[in-house]
Amino acid sequence: MISGCSAEAQLLGQPARPKPLPEGIELAFNHRETSRYRSPISGQWRQGDDLEAFVLASIRAARREILVAVQELSLPQVAEALAARHREGLTVKVVLENTYSTPWSQEHPADLVPHQRTRHEQLKALGWGDAVAILQRAGVPVIDDTADGSAGSGLMHHKFMVVDRAVVVTGSANFTPSCIHGDPGAERSRGNVNHLLRLRSHELAGAFAAEFERMWGDGPGGLTDSRFGLGKGGGGPQQLMVGATPVTLVFAPHRRSDPHQGLRLLEELLSSSRKHLDMALFVLSEQRLADAMAHLQEQGVTIRLLADPGFANRAFSEVLDLLGTQLPDHRCGLEAANRPWQRPLDGVGTPRLASGDKLHHKVAVIDHRTVITGSFNWSPSAAHQNDETLLVFDSPLLAAHFTAEIDRLWKGAELGITERLARKQERQRNRCGSGVQRR
Repeated sequence: MISGCSAEAQLLGQPARPKPLPEGIELAFNHRETSRYRSPISGQWRQGDDLEAFVLASIRAARREILVAVQELSLPQVAEALAARHREGLTVKVVLENTYSTPWSQEHPADLVPHQRTRHEQLKALGWGDAVAILQRAGVPVIDDTADGSAGSGLMHHKFMVVDRAVVVTGSANFTPSCIHGDPGAERSRGNVNHLLRLRSHELAGAFAAEFERMWGDGPGGLTDSRFGLGKGGGGPQQLMVGATPVTLVFAPHRRSDPHQGLRLLEELLSSSRKHLDMALFVLSEQRLADAMAHLQEQGVTIRLLADPGFANRAFSEVLDLLGTQLPDHRCGLEAANRPWQRPLDGVGTPRLASGDKLHHKVAVIDHRTVITGSFNWSPSAAHQNDETLLVFDSPLLAAHFTAEIDRLWKGAELGITERLARKQERQRNRCGSGVQRR
């Protein structure tokens, strides 16, 4: 049976045709329902795009240069591919966050904080090898955010790779098993919910390469002329093109007084919403953004917010504002300047994920046209401490893909005050009463 007579007709029961993407843009989601690959962790077929294969394809396509700036790289296949290109004579440079720049095989679990100890145990149990050690043995030059002579920026939180100053791979995913495939030893895990973009634009790649060079300085063993954090200078928004798609690019951090800081740009973008605002966020902890959303609610804008379950219920989370509630912290304090909504938002919730998996997107879609993404969490730390990427695309075609991802997450999401939050509030109420308002 045919559903219609136009060129768009398709057989009922057949998979929908892929949505078109703008020229020069490719996009992969590791939880996508309409694709699948065999997990290298479990060996089983699973739904989603293989983000590791996405990265490897760009490395193997390089002809001259590969610049990598990523918080963590613990995928040995990616390290081996970079090492192979280095041995072939390509320029390969890697910048990591200092927390993850030491080979895990050289660390002693007793010296690690609990989170790092769990990571160490998982990577050891996986048995894939040590990615940073592979880079070191091959002679691939690597630095971290202490190369400027400091103890490091807030976080070197970038997630990008520049190939031949012509292609940028970036998004929300670190190059790790947990961010892409799933947690080792957890059968149900499918990895943190992430995406990656491949952007073909000499103009955009040149801007990312310039950011990389600011951090790199003269590389390992040289002068302390690397620049990270506020010492790097985030600069103003750059207006660039990927094919026919306008892109705004901001590199953080900035001082709070700097008019170019990322949170101000986010506030301006949110305030531009006229009909629809969809968000899928790992973190929302900036009061001004919650206040901007409250104004949109008053104007009748339809708002949907999905937040990571682990962060949504923290005392500093502005998700609580949207739910019209508060939560005392471990010292029984209530966040200063908190403004719980008098009319709680119906469209706020948390997706149902496997235990240990996180909603790691930093995505918003405004009026089915403007897409906000990057490594930039919606927090003061991202704006004022961390090395971050914030990207804004003006493209209905690209927006349709991110809206579909938010629709997917929305199915089965827990809306409103969840049982988990209610239990936490009850525990804190018994311990703290109403809490103490901080000033």
